[in-house]
Amino acid sequence: MIDIRQSFEYANYLKKEGWITERIENTNYFIKKLPLVGSVIKIQRPEEINFKTTEKLCKKYRVFRVILEPKLTSSFGTIKGDHNLLVSHGFKLSKSSYLPSKTLQIDLTQPIDKITANFKKDARLALRKTKDLGFKIYDWDSLEGFRNSWKKAVGFKRYVPTLKSLIDLYASFSPKKLIMLASHNTGAIFLRTKDTAYYWQAFTSKEGRASLSQYSLVYQGILWAKRMGCKVFDFEGIFDERFPNKSWLGFTHFKKSFGGYEVLYLGCYTKFRFPYFDR
Repeated sequence: MIDIRQSFEYANYLKKEGWITERIENTNYFIKKLPLVGSVIKIQRPEEINFKTTEKLCKKYRVFRVILEPKLTSSFGTIKGDHNLLVSHGFKLSKSSYLPSKTLQIDLTQPIDKITANFKKDARLALRKTKDLGFKIYDWDSLEGFRNSWKKAVGFKRYVPTLKSLIDLYASFSPKKLIMLASHNTGAIFLRTKDTAYYWQAFTSKEGRASLSQYSLVYQGILWAKRMGCKVFDFEGIFDERFPNKSWLGFTHFKKSFGGYEVLYLGCYTKFRFPYFDR
């Protein structure tokens, strides 16, 4: 299954956000030009790694840093032999990653009753308590309202995307590959490719946590993904012991209450270059 970063929709979104996008042999390459120093290129979860194409683009755009996040997975924290291949091409494993290096996925090919049977006790209890909870679906004309709800919920403590960024995202993925939901100062954005749905971004307030509305919104996202024919629901990141970020522990506990299985990726590899020596 193709990762969302390798979709046409995501490439279109980053292009609207100011990135140069190159699509070569079904792989997206994203380039950002920086004043004076050159450019950065990122290749995220490609189906194949083409070192020759990457080097050509590096020379074309005078790239000083390559960010490569392989789709290759690791097993129980061990790195497969592909690590040596990446190192042989000058890459080093970074101490942190841009994309989540560990995630949680639900198999949506199962009947919904089997999916919910794997929910943990706290999730099942929360869904029973919020079964009559209403929620709003936001469309093109209400994106500013969605953002205002986001700002109200988190205040100045957390980053809130700009209205332009939300408009760009909606324009790139709508109408059938994106849904924005909110209820009780809790909101979520779900994106999808043909086969995989992503719990892309979310916010909640103290009121939202008290109302348990975040459980209901995730469940609605799962139902939406299943209606759209997706085979996998991806929670888009949980705590990874290899690259520990303690701020992820809280929402990891929340996400794990929905069951699913863990997926580990190799992590982020970077390579620095000297573009001014390119010919």
